[in-house]
Amino acid sequence: MMKSASLGNHCILELTGCPVDILSDEQRIREAIAKVSESSLSALLQLSSHKIPNQGVTALGLLAESHISIHTWPTLGYAAVDIFTSGDAARPSKACDLLCKFLRAEGHSMKVLPRGRRIGRAVSPTQVLQAKVAMA
Repeated sequence: MMKSASLGNHCILELTGCPVDILSDEQRIREAIAKVSESSLSALLQLSSHKIPNQGVTALGLLAESHISIHTWPTLGYAAVDIFTSGDAARPSKACDLLCKFLRAEGHSMKVLPRGRRIGRAVSPTQVLQAKVAMA
């Protein structure tokens, strides 16, 4: 597999036309994060969510590779999704595609941002130690 020129990819996904009952269902949103994590080759470490009374759901999946967050506005049929994965193994775009289906979105828009493209060369442990000594 070819190494990417970035540290990871950050997908910003907007879902529209989602059914109110799905976007209001905290358990369904949690299940969505768990399923898309597995299907996109990401390791889900922790899952946290909160249902806002008479409003939507906010959920965050902490991944070994980074995170997935979903924020819903059921009365608007709208969900804002943020998926960031580091490395080359995980597939955040696949996770976005699966979320569109799982949340039954009628429409969506997605932007993929490569993260860490302008990072300089790696610093060796010796250089870190030298910098600490110089600052002491």
